[in-house]
Amino acid sequence: MIQTIQRVATEHSVENAVSVFKIENDEMKGRIIGREGRNIRTLEEATGVEIIVDDTPEAIILSCFDPVRREMARLALHQLVVDGRIHPARIEEVVAKTKKHLEEEIVEIGKRTCIDMGIHALHPELIRMVGRMKYRSSYGQNLLMHSRETANLCATMAAELGLNPKVAKRAGLLHDIGKVPDEEPELPHAILGMKLAEKYGEKPDVVNAIGAHHDEIEMTTLISPIVQVCDAISGARPGARREMVEAYIKRLRDMEDPALSFQGVNKAYAIQAGRELRVMVESDKVTDAQADEISMQLADRIQNEMTYPGQVRVTVIREKRSVAVAK
Repeated sequence: MIQTIQRVATEHSVENAVSVFKIENDEMKGRIIGREGRNIRTLEEATGVEIIVDDTPEAIILSCFDPVRREMARLALHQLVVDGRIHPARIEEVVAKTKKHLEEEIVEIGKRTCIDMGIHALHPELIRMVGRMKYRSSYGQNLLMHSRETANLCATMAAELGLNPKVAKRAGLLHDIGKVPDEEPELPHAILGMKLAEKYGEKPDVVNAIGAHHDEIEMTTLISPIVQVCDAISGARPGARREMVEAYIKRLRDMEDPALSFQGVNKAYAIQAGRELRVMVESDKVTDAQADEISMQLADRIQNEMTYPGQVRVTVIREKRSVAVAK
């Protein structure tokens, strides 16, 4: 273990919840805000990111606990500023394109990671999950960096013990895929990761190493304890993790989830560090009276079920759009 730790040197930075977007001149700030704040409101509603335009020269702050949403807002804003056409309809169009582009980029990151690590014949869905790790953090530590580091540690330790370093590296890279599924069922991430690896054709020793790295199932191969030890080494480095970040992110996710359980709710975003919950409802399924009811019920649920500092404002937005096409 000591030899392995000494042989691996990694740079690390703790994930933040804020990105800074640079602009060339402060005149652009007014165009991004738009008349009566129309543009900035549309951008916030489309991306779920709080956009802070203040006195900071040549900079706009994007604040969101979800790195995927934050990156989507940054890319969309960049495209809008370069293009110069900034109005609500254009903002929605650019955000939709950016979302698609980000999905493609996630796959590309997964492929590049597998090539860098020398890991071959991975199922396309697992490659996409590896790419998604870049936009997730665990206790403030970037999940992809953590998984790459764990994989390298596993390969080194397996080689020292005369085991197959390629299998160990593969298990190390995939050990946390249970943290990035499309749906998030109530399962421990190790068990969920094990089921995903099994579903996408990974070998039994890799599957067991993923499932056993938090002792949820019994270890059946020597690769499993190696993955468990290397996962702990990566997470225990001084400065690698922050408990507070995870607690903060969990609190905001817990605030969004109850809103999504209401019928007719399209999107829900916790903004302003959890002081406001914005809920978008579908106008054809929810009436104005029902929107009032949803905001009251949500406020009651948050008040009775959650612990939070200060007050939480619940804003339910119902927008009616009538679209006709002239041919």
